[in-house]
Amino acid sequence: MSTIAFTGSNVLLPDSREPQPATVLVDSATGKITDVRLGHRNVNPDLQEGSMTWVDAGDKYLLPGLVDAHVHLNEPGRTDWEGFWTGTRAAVSGGVTTVVDMPLNSIPPTTTVENFEAKRVAAQGQCFADVAFWGGVVPGNQNHLKPLVGAGVKGFKCFLIESGVDEFPCVSEDDLVPAMAELQAASSVLLFHAELDSLPGALSVPSDKPEITLYNTFLESRPQRFERDAISLIARLQTRYPSLRCHVVHLSASSAIPIIRAARSAGQKLTVETCFHYLCLTSHDVPTGRTDFKCCPPIREPSNQEELWDALKEGVIDCVVSDHSPCVSELKKLDEGDIMGAWGGISTLGLGLSLLWTEGQKRSVSIGQMVEWTSKKTAEHAGLGGLKGQLKVGYDGDFVIWDPEEEFKVTKEMLQFKNKISPYEGLTLRGRAQQTFVRGGLAYDIRKGFSDLASGMLLV
Repeated sequence: MSTIAFTGSNVLLPDSREPQPATVLVDSATGKITDVRLGHRNVNPDLQEGSMTWVDAGDKYLLPGLVDAHVHLNEPGRTDWEGFWTGTRAAVSGGVTTVVDMPLNSIPPTTTVENFEAKRVAAQGQCFADVAFWGGVVPGNQNHLKPLVGAGVKGFKCFLIESGVDEFPCVSEDDLVPAMAELQAASSVLLFHAELDSLPGALSVPSDKPEITLYNTFLESRPQRFERDAISLIARLQTRYPSLRCHVVHLSASSAIPIIRAARSAGQKLTVETCFHYLCLTSHDVPTGRTDFKCCPPIREPSNQEELWDALKEGVIDCVVSDHSPCVSELKKLDEGDIMGAWGGISTLGLGLSLLWTEGQKRSVSIGQMVEWTSKKTAEHAGLGGLKGQLKVGYDGDFVIWDPEEEFKVTKEMLQFKNKISPYEGLTLRGRAQQTFVRGGLAYDIRKGFSDLASGMLLV
């Protein structure tokens, strides 16, 4: 057996808030962790120099690879928006070793086994990170859900408001009842885009011609009420299907937190994620006409952001993801500055942990907490909890060597995703991935670039 020994003075082991000296052994043939020992290589004399390959992180942090459980890779069909090759390279450049692909924006969407197979074929040989897949719930596809579970999808996503693409329509309560019955029987999980306009026409329009370049116009069009109403519906439906876990994607509205807290207190299996952009950007940051800040639900006020941080630290919010949702520049309407008409999505792959570290340090959040939210909890959410997200024996040897002190300015040239449009351009961030390893193999090195081989696996 050929062994790779990953060692360092600051290794983040399971259930630790702070790193410590340790050595982690990986079988290079299987990519699995075979042993974890306390202490740097120098205190393990039985590990002979000639018997293994050493990767020494020195004083830098050695962390488990991140698991981003909410990524739109859009291939096939909209590969000009994003694809497996560019998206997974962006992922590993920021220490993300596993991504879970969303079922929409690709054509066809992942709503049948046949469509899922088209996506898997498109992904073959293109992935630098490991990739798992969510399926989709749309009106009338309930008979496809169990076959999709059998084919390997990790769970299902639906929309309670229009998704923005015709081939993935939103569902009503009548659509959800048969779908939730099927998913409960299949022991799966249902993810909700939790915005619901339960009072159509109730919003007051500022004028006959609202100012489309002002972010506040868009913010007022997607009030917190949409999220509260959606999550209330989810909690009510879940009482009919108590063994089905329901999950709220990209929570932005802090006013919905009491509803979540109450549902959990009642014993409901409800989990929640938020996104890097809601924790790191506020509506006060958005200049006029900057469509790159648009996402759905919206980035909200600073006070709302602090309440999200508090809920995350409390454990009411379980995890943090990117919701990497790119599009071509024309759909962002950058030249017109039309925030109301622009595609709603933010590109983040490669920047997430740097963003969280930069903001989290201001709030006395430890690296252990951040990795819990972005690796362990996201892996568990995606059904990968026995495989990814921790440096434990039997888990995949996914690592990122992380420099917590390096500061860098985000430039268009350093972004690795396909369409280099991001609200983070120009920001100075702290903390940066130096090397990323997937199942023991080097996928990215900040000095040398990417591996010659796209050795990521499809996790189905």
